[in-house]
Amino acid sequence: MLKRYTILGTLFVLILGTLAHYFYEWSNNNFFVGLFTPVNESTWEHMKLVFFPMLIFSFTISHKLQHNYPYIETSMLTGTIIGTALIPIIFYTYTGILGCNIFFLDIATFIIAVIIAFYTIYYLTLSDYTQKYTYWIYLLTCILFVCFILFTLNPPKIDLFISPTVTIQYPS
Repeated sequence: MLKRYTILGTLFVLILGTLAHYFYEWSNNNFFVGLFTPVNESTWEHMKLVFFPMLIFSFTISHKLQHNYPYIETSMLTGTIIGTALIPIIFYTYTGILGCNIFFLDIATFIIAVIIAFYTIYYLTLSDYTQKYTYWIYLLTCILFVCFILFTLNPPKIDLFISPTVTIQYPS
């Protein structure tokens, strides 16, 4: 049963995350939609493509599986954090090596992050490892949630939050 939901979750997040890339534009730049979906092409905004769909899936399915897998919720939140963190890690690693970003590799970054996140969820759910860190996992998830909202409204002026389509002029 866990394997089936892991595959289902992977597909759910890949599909919803892909569609979410366009939700803000499709909504005529709706303020509320922009809090949960990318409002520009920055790496930070693309992290939402993993975070929010995984959060939706986590809270929807974990209650259904809680009886058989008591640590499913913390495992899912851990996977959500890991998948979200992998977006900038993979993106900046490959662009640092190649010196540029490539559209196909950007898509692969998203797919790899989601697959690793659900792989992590699967194995953590079968162990009791996350039990020791439940408080910290929930705290980090809440902090990330708040940061996504706050930094959508007022992004810091660092590269993670700047759309790569914008030319950045640094002082000489």
